[in-house]
Amino acid sequence: MINLSESSHSQELKKLLFTQIDNSPEKRITFAEYMTLVLYHHHYGYYNSGVVSIGAKGDFFTSSSLGKDFGELLAVQFQEMWHKLGCPDPFYLVEMGAGNGELAQDILNYFYNSDNNLFVKALNYVIIEQSTALIEVQQKLLSSFSDVDLTWKTWSDIADNSIEGCFFSNELVDAFPVHLITKNQQQLQEVFLSIEQDRLTETSHPVSTEKLLAYFDLVGINLLEADYPQGYRTEVNLNALNWLTTVAGKLKRGYVLTVDYGYTADKYYRPARSQGTLQCYFQHRHHNNPYVNIGHQDITAQVDFTALQCQGKLHGLRTLGFTQQGLFLMALGLGDRLNELSSGKYEIAEIFKRRDALHQLIDPTGLGGFGVLIQGKNLAEHQKSLQGLTMPSMF
Repeated sequence: MINLSESSHSQELKKLLFTQIDNSPEKRITFAEYMTLVLYHHHYGYYNSGVVSIGAKGDFFTSSSLGKDFGELLAVQFQEMWHKLGCPDPFYLVEMGAGNGELAQDILNYFYNSDNNLFVKALNYVIIEQSTALIEVQQKLLSSFSDVDLTWKTWSDIADNSIEGCFFSNELVDAFPVHLITKNQQQLQEVFLSIEQDRLTETSHPVSTEKLLAYFDLVGINLLEADYPQGYRTEVNLNALNWLTTVAGKLKRGYVLTVDYGYTADKYYRPARSQGTLQCYFQHRHHNNPYVNIGHQDITAQVDFTALQCQGKLHGLRTLGFTQQGLFLMALGLGDRLNELSSGKYEIAEIFKRRDALHQLIDPTGLGGFGVLIQGKNLAEHQKSLQGLTMPSMF
């Protein structure tokens, strides 16, 4: 049996959850359906309720929480992409899942403080955000950019094969709802949620869709091999495949840049990783129980970058490079920023604070170990080599 949180907020989600299970044909729902409800319900879901907090005092922090450097170095890469594409006007930057808007703010400030007026004139910055609560936060923070072509759109607002530029995301894919898969009596089964004696209970049954089995064919993994123990449990992110299919369909020519924590499939689905990668974040503490603090905590799973590469290939996206965030940022000039701290222009307190932030961005055991995947569509050969990919990858 599973204990759900007892706050009034969580209790409302519990009522909705139990109703959804009661109304389902077999009186059970997938974990992906559960995760969708508790994270994305329009009123009580974690991302839409207004409780989500990013940064030092929140539930988690991202690279952009550490200062302006991450956004500015991304901006360096985006400007090179614009040049590689022949300086198109308009040039679209589409940020998917913009969080509290800090990353967009850092990127746009960098562009406006540079002297590349032609680039700024050509720029169309688009934000795609599912959370209405976060859109309000973003619009308030970015209100000073009234003279830039900055818009919020949904996927249906963007025509197929229309975007020339770059789609990018930072820690987006890890929050997509995932299916839970388990190995049971030499079969792959799915973890479902049902109700027993007014309590939420996990049960295992045949998979809800054949797409889950096809997923493992796509990434070349066979969980039925003897190396995988009985009871082996892991995740499948079908939403990531659907998302990338949509992105590829909207992109006419240009790039897709994905930054997130995760692995290639052979490392993700190692036999020794027998309980998967599911993690929850609540007030900077992480644990693996998705059934507490519901509506108040983030739930994530590592990203399978092999799946993104294979799915991208099926839809016209060629992998240009896959590297670590630390190496990516060093190639874009983070090392120069570290050296500049010794120039004598900074106060000692600022030097220590900024040096710590820069080191966190490249720490291979933390943010620096995140994956950076860049894919391209309809590119000439000279457009496929990018500055951020010039350092040899350690993946």
